[in-house]
Amino acid sequence: MLNVLPGLRSSFDQPVHFKVTGLIPKQTVELHSKLTDDKGITFQARAIYSADIHGEIDLETCPSIGGSFTGTQAMGLFTSMKSDVLHHKLSKRDASTPVFVDVELISNGQVLGKETLERRFMADGVRKVPLENDKIACTIFLPPGPGPFPGVLDVYIYGGGMNELRASLLANKGFVVMALAYYGHKVLPKAPNTLDLEYFEKAVTLLRTHPKVKGPDIGILSISKGGDLALAMSAFLPGIAATVFINGCIANTQIPLHYKDMVIPPTKHDISKVVDTGYGFLDVRDVTVDPTIENKTSVIPIERASCHFMFVASEDDRNWNSGLFVEQAAQRLRDHGKENFEVIRYHKAGHFLEVPYMPHCPTAFHPLPGAVVAFGGEPHAHAEAQVDLWKRVPEFFKKHLNNDHSDFKAML
Repeated sequence: MLNVLPGLRSSFDQPVHFKVTGLIPKQTVELHSKLTDDKGITFQARAIYSADIHGEIDLETCPSIGGSFTGTQAMGLFTSMKSDVLHHKLSKRDASTPVFVDVELISNGQVLGKETLERRFMADGVRKVPLENDKIACTIFLPPGPGPFPGVLDVYIYGGGMNELRASLLANKGFVVMALAYYGHKVLPKAPNTLDLEYFEKAVTLLRTHPKVKGPDIGILSISKGGDLALAMSAFLPGIAATVFINGCIANTQIPLHYKDMVIPPTKHDISKVVDTGYGFLDVRDVTVDPTIENKTSVIPIERASCHFMFVASEDDRNWNSGLFVEQAAQRLRDHGKENFEVIRYHKAGHFLEVPYMPHCPTAFHPLPGAVVAFGGEPHAHAEAQVDLWKRVPEFFKKHLNNDHSDFKAML
């Protein structure tokens, strides 16, 4: 019998406990997991286990002896999933609908048991409010209750579209979260030649003045290209109290950033540093030229910021040298007599540090080189980093956004 605790319905960022009973002692079985994402792409994982002397298997204590992963990984059937299409990152655009994960117990080709897990993104009572006009494109997630709640602006990068998945899960923890799109959305340019900080200023103002947001300041959650945008907002815009910077760059990247009469140029690239791995993807880690040495005008003057920073770096990030950029950001603040930051490093994690139990994405298409590139990370270490970081992020925001609702618990 296949048992799932505490039940078949759970939040995407919560672990589940698998137990198998009723087997023959030492019987070898396979557990197989499968889901289909918004693009119709199937993700799967499998693991082989041997029952104990009581004919039982507990994934929290029993090691996998083969399959998609080995060793004791209670959530390995989720984090080790791989897509049937090479180099595909799991796509989930609409947080109002869950993903369904089928888990089968198989012995000698025979299915002994099957369960379908519903993995939700929005807790009961959380509301999703889309906003699309000629000024801004975003989705706001509102926790249940009168509030007010601390506000967080979620600036994601992959495709430029809003990441409802991460924003909704953070809203479950008692935050008003705005998932912001800034290109690639149906009401925004698909591939802009420049970005205007005034657009982000509108988003900050909208969130700060929302009736359910406890002001006067908000937080920013960012990753990758969103990281340098978060630094720019923190440096030039009022009302930012706490910024989480995940695997970003200390300088403006890709395209010029405009604000009023100022233009911050992008970092330079050395295409001679592109490495063809020979496996159908490129390694571009060292292509971004160190902005503190060359093209210094691209560096964001974060010493202007009055907020608190959480700088997060994956040491096996192959998108760019996140470890170097985090150290440069910290040192720049130290050089200006500031200690308003903390640094967190994950030594074997890759670029896409997501919410817990998201399948690892080691390679995917990158729009800048127009090719599939490596994003790095050892799967198990990457999965552990995601769990650890997701505990730290809400604690950081609660601390620096003066949250009076720290005991909020959204019940599924």
